Amino acid sequence: MDATILVQELGQLLEFSYTDMLCYAGPYSPAGVALALKVMQRAFAALTPNHPPQRRSVVIRTALVESGARDGFESVTRAVTDGRYTVDPALARPDRGRLLQSFVFQVVVSGRTATLLLRPGFVTAEFIDLAGRAERSQAEESDFDQIKAHLAQRLLAAPAEDVCELFA
Repeated sequence: MDATILVQELGQLLEFSYTDMLCYAGPYSPAGVALALKVMQRAFAALTPNHPPQRRSVVIRTALVESGARDGFESVTRAVTDGRYTVDPALARPDRGRLLQSFVFQVVVSGRTATLLLRPGFVTAEFIDLAGRAERSQAEESDFDQIKAHLAQRLLAAPAEDVCELFA
């Protein structure tokens, strides 16, 4: 079964699956989209445990400069379009090491804030190295596509609590 997330808009419940989000984002960043889904699942459960949040009430700040996660958040919340999505390098946590330092998310719903950190064990050095290259050979691009797909599968297979550490 495809993982999903619920939000409300104009009195209607909107349910977005990982596949829906990936259709919006395109096939280039399946892991980023999967991560956005897990971040929202974890944050929404903590911030609005009794009901899905209003779609356009969600504010997201992150240190992560990555289009897949951005597009994943946008597909569900419209935060980029509405100016509620901010990339803030000051949120980075260098104390977590180069693999995890940028995987920091602050999600605000109705004035309540949760900070989420990607847990160790998902992102590899090879992923970070390939993601950081401005140019990749065809073989590297193929390897990177496989790494991203594998990471997306691992993220989706894990409960959101096992993917993201939460500080509310």
